[in-house]
Amino acid sequence: MFENILLIYKIGKDLGLSRREINKILLFDNTNHPTLYLVLMIVGIIGAVIIGVAIVIFGIYLSRNTYPAGTLYSTISKKDFRRKREKK
Repeated sequence: MFENILLIYKIGKDLGLSRREINKILLFDNTNHPTLYLVLMIVGIIGAVIIGVAIVIFGIYLSRNTYPAGTLYSTISKKDFRRKREKK
């Protein structure tokens, strides 16, 4: 990927473009508010990374089983069957 970007810079220099013009081509900077565009792009990238990490963590959390595979444990204990008079 970086090789492609360097190749674009080299081609741009061969065409006589300045570094600023090459950056405009790479960042699609055809807007009236370039600073706002840059901030929104950075926020979008950070947001995508955070959402990706959250999905991975949530997936790992959901994939964990309560009991190991092949075991037949019960969540019911003897305490669940107390007599009513013992509760008083």
